[in-house]
Amino acid sequence: MGTTHVFPPNFGRNTLLAALGAGAILFTGALAFAEDANQSTQAFKPGFLSAVGRWFDDFGSGLSGARSGVEHLGNQAGAAARSTVEEAKSAAGAVTAIPSTRVVRGHEKCAIAPNGAPDCVGAANTMCKGKGFGSGKSVDMTTAEVCPATVYLAGRNSGAECRTETFVSRALCQ
Repeated sequence: MGTTHVFPPNFGRNTLLAALGAGAILFTGALAFAEDANQSTQAFKPGFLSAVGRWFDDFGSGLSGARSGVEHLGNQAGAAARSTVEEAKSAAGAVTAIPSTRVVRGHEKCAIAPNGAPDCVGAANTMCKGKGFGSGKSVDMTTAEVCPATVYLAGRNSGAECRTETFVSRALCQ
């Protein structure tokens, strides 16, 4: 027949660990009692428990300093947010104060500058003049890769013959 175990297989190890833990607790208590007895008969000498107490006091004061730092940071963030909101309102007020200023939508291709970057100033002006305004500045641009039909017919999406074009899609006109 098979062997029947009354105790779990790890019973010995668990019992040993529990006994060691209980012994450590009793030893710490005995040290504390002995230290208290020594302190009552002799002049006060800082021991282990007083050092732990000082550590907790220092830790608590460090936490209160961290708390005040976080509160100060929160106050600064709130002030910055209020300042940003006021600046945005001021900028919006300046734009709405100009009654002839409008944002228009369109699709005007930007010229290529000598350095190879898109030059959208002329495209924004052209878009605004087409809507009856004198001049404009680009507000939103779109970039697209334009390829000849032969590239797509060959089953490719890009190639050396493709080029990047930039368009003004919205402009602030006056």
